[in-house]
Amino acid sequence: MKITIKDAAKAYLTENIQPGSVLLLTTDDGSNRYSTVGGTCAIGDKFQFVALTADDPDYAISLENNAGLTIKTNADTELYLSNGLVLDRVFNQLSLRDDSGILDSAVGLITYTAEEKSELDLKKEMQTLGTRIC
Repeated sequence: MKITIKDAAKAYLTENIQPGSVLLLTTDDGSNRYSTVGGTCAIGDKFQFVALTADDPDYAISLENNAGLTIKTNADTELYLSNGLVLDRVFNQLSLRDDSGILDSAVGLITYTAEEKSELDLKKEMQTLGTRIC
């Protein structure tokens, strides 16, 4: 799978992640350990980049890109992505689109490791956010 990263998005990412980081492209719908948002209204339409200092073995699909970044995803996220994948920065937000149209006009970027996000922390965050989403 391939993603084209526009200059504005590349500049933003290189400013906000450490050199050598592994970027995960994943959903932000409560379906994975990196997500704090959840609910049926979020399935397949909320995405985020997670910057890690090392690979996560659960994200083994590499995304070829023109920015020289290491970007990976998993099969669960890949289901929502298709040909013509493009990341841009529009109105101070990362925007993800493909040939079908805009997938998410406000893609998040977080930087932490899986170890920093325990299941208990995630559960507490989702309970707190649960009244504010969907």
